[in-house]
Amino acid sequence: MCIRKDILATLTYFNIFDYPLKKREIFIFLGHADEGHEFEQALNTLLNEAAVFKVGEFYSLHNNFSLSERRTRGNEKAMLMLKKANKVAALISRFPYVRAVAVSGSLSKNFADDTADIDFFIIAAANRLWIARTFLHLFKKLTFLVNMQHFFCMNYFVDEAAPEIVEKNIYTATEIATLLPLRGNAVFEKFYAANSWTKDFLPNNYMRISSAKEITGAWFKFIVEKLLNNKIGDRLDSFLMKLTDKSWSAKTRRNKRNTRGVLMSLRASKHYSKPDPANFQYKLLQLYENNLSDIFNQYEHSSRLTNELL
Repeated sequence: MCIRKDILATLTYFNIFDYPLKKREIFIFLGHADEGHEFEQALNTLLNEAAVFKVGEFYSLHNNFSLSERRTRGNEKAMLMLKKANKVAALISRFPYVRAVAVSGSLSKNFADDTADIDFFIIAAANRLWIARTFLHLFKKLTFLVNMQHFFCMNYFVDEAAPEIVEKNIYTATEIATLLPLRGNAVFEKFYAANSWTKDFLPNNYMRISSAKEITGAWFKFIVEKLLNNKIGDRLDSFLMKLTDKSWSAKTRRNKRNTRGVLMSLRASKHYSKPDPANFQYKLLQLYENNLSDIFNQYEHSSRLTNELL
């Protein structure tokens, strides 16, 4: 029963995103380190009980072929967008104090729909996150002029001084485990070591770092860092953090929302810049817990009825 519940939990989580999984993907995202043959048996049992359905090569809680078609289309589009993401990551990596770049969000899970952006997770040099972020976001303003802003969604920053993600839950563990590092291989090795807690949630998963290339030098980056590797840089970074936090706080008070209808709010500290978890992450986790409770209750009720009939 434990393995079957693990499988149901995994499918329940990805069902929130209407994303059916391949068999290998289910195993990777299980909540416990189960044996392969036991997993196979449990999955077959769930299929026989009609608690889980297989449509093509994908598994889901719903016998819905449109989910399979949607994923196939999304995977195909993601392949094209990832080629663009690699070029953009190369450009981002040439900005001052950028030490590593990865694709995050739905694209990191090899999926893109018609409204998909390219989301990036960026690791900055220690105590220089806000200088790095400011340079990048000033550049992003220029991309609006050529309607390319959706290729430069730099949503989440941490720095080398504090790479550990504070929120530790199934959502953040999944997001970390599915990052696609494109630049800064050695930096990402340290990042994953600092976030080894993800194994508590996803013990069968593995960290993908082989796709990341090392960052090459750039004259602009070298000059700026040479000029700001001092107390002036320290003060400037702190000033930019306070300035950005003030600006975003004003947006939140005005109830300003992005193109997806999500309230624009930012969590800012010396070592991270990220969307406020209260506006998406916590709501998603609550939805997951509610859905999981419903799925488990339905399955246990169905199992009791079956046993009574037998």
